[in-house]
Formats: sequence, C-alpha cells, structure tokens
Amino acid sequence: MNILEDNRIVMTLDAGGTNFVFSALQNGLEIIEPIVMPSNSADLEKCLKTIISGFNEVKCAIFPNNPAAISFAFPGPADYKKGIIGDLPNFPSFRGGVALGPMLEKLFNVPTLINNDGDLFAYGEAVAGFLPRINSYFRENKINREFQNLIGITLGTGFGAGLVINKQICLGDNSAAGEIWLTRNYLHPKLIAEESVSIRGIQRIYTRLSGDEKDRTPIEIYEIAKANRKGNKDAALMAFEELAIVMAESLANAITLFDAPVVIGGGVSGAADLILPYVIKHLQSTIEDQGKELPRCLAKIINIDNQEDV
Repeated sequence: MNILEDNRIVMTLDAGGTNFVFSALQNGLEIIEPIVMPSNSADLEKCLKTIISGFNEVKCAIFPNNPAAISFAFPGPADYKKGIIGDLPNFPSFRGGVALGPMLEKLFNVPTLINNDGDLFAYGEAVAGFLPRINSYFRENKINREFQNLIGITLGTGFGAGLVINKQICLGDNSAAGEIWLTRNYLHPKLIAEESVSIRGIQRIYTRLSGDEKDRTPIEIYEIAKANRKGNKDAALMAFEELAIVMAESLANAITLFDAPVVIGGGVSGAADLILPYVIKHLQSTIEDQGKELPRCLAKIINIDNQEDV
C-alpha cells in the first residue's frame, strides 16, 4: 500500500527521553500541529499519564474524525510485537516489562503498533524520504542504479539506528537489530559509543573541557561553538568533534557489514555543520593492517547534500 494514498488517520508519537511529540498522519502527511510534552521518563506513572493525555489531545484535534490506529516509535529493548517495553537506559522508570501497547489498545480501542524509534526513522526514509529521492535522481539522470537498503541514525538523548533491507525493516530474530549505541567507543574503549554520541555526551565533554559548571543545553553549546553565545568556543567545538569521530567509527563498522547509504536524524542532527565534516573525513580515512593502509570503507563516501560531492 502507498502511504501517500492512505486516507486512514493514524495517531503518532515520537518518544524521546526528554520530550514526547504527538501528532496525526493522513496520506503520509501531518494533519495537526505537533503537541510537545515533557516525557517524565523518571516517573512511570507520570510518563504513562503523559502518553494518555497526549493521545487524548490528538484525538480531540482530529475530531469529528476517528483514528484508525496508534503507531509510534519507542526505544528498546522491547517485545514490539506484544507492545511490552523492557528496561530502557534512557527511561529509568521502565523496568520489568511495561505493557504499553495493550494499555493503549484498551483505552483507545484501536490497534496499537509500537516499534523502535531508529527502525521507524529508517523505514520512513526508505518509503517516503531519502530512498525515493535518491532513486528518482538516478532515473532522472539515466543512472542504472536503485538503492534498496538504508541505515538510519538518530542523534538525541541516545544514539539509535535502524536497518532497512529491500525496503523492509530488519528487526533481527530477537528484536535487537540496529543497537548501535552499544558499540565500543572509539576514543574511550572502556565506554560505549553512546557516552559520546548523545546529548549527555555533548554536555559532559563541554563541561570537562571548559570547567563551566552551568547546566548547558546542546543548543547552547552549539551556539557557543558558533560564537553566538558567550562560553568556551574551543570546548564546544571539541564536544561536537568527539561526537562525530565516535559516531563515524561506529558507522564505519555498520557500513562495512551492511553496505548501505546512511541518513542521519534526531534533534542533535541540527548541528550537522559541526558534525558531518568530521564524520566524512573519518569514513574516508584508512585503517592499518600489519603496516599497510586500507580504506576504512570499501564504498566511496560522499555527503549527498554537498553539491560538490554529487
């Protein structure tokens, strides 16, 4: 089914560790203004009440129409088919299995489909974003190629990923595919990658290098890096550089195994101008083997948003 021709209304949620963003989609388009609420991720009762309240607001916004389903992204680990959320690193109140899907189905009386945020981001880019755009470019320029696979990366509260194979989400046999956050940290081998590639990573690195004890947001650190706010510019730049290099090494491993284009999203991707140059440089670099240099990635790495590369 072509989602751009589907008249059914689906209520949605983008569940980040900091904020929840509720909306509704029809024909592949957002039909209401997004509703943003704090996630209250440290308090299970408040968090669940927020989710219920958010969907109630969406239901009111689409009235007199009725939703056909609820479908949204939520972090793992989880048994997504059953709608049961497991012990989440960035949602400390979710422990022991929370039956989120069944609860919402009972309250709203519609099918409730939950999947990994990275998976759904990647799938959206595969069916209605990057893949259609690049394949259309190939056809228009009479290039005999068509991409079928995709790696989607989300940068925000955590470091997420989704994999699409032949335009279908790859969940893995244990619903645990794409858990890139757990890869080894290239610059700090005793840490996982997410400790550098996340909001808390940017904040921690900036605080350590600058000595600034203020509770800076990533946006503030970005503004400091761009010299639009007072602060330690060098420390701010280095925070984004570390994020980029650690992310790039994790991506290099994923690209080497999966051989697919990469799309980067999430709130922190708004700092792409400070991140992507280091990512591209690292992916275009070499790796040593017994004194010999080999390309870090076999495929040629380009930034498709850079017209000079294209």
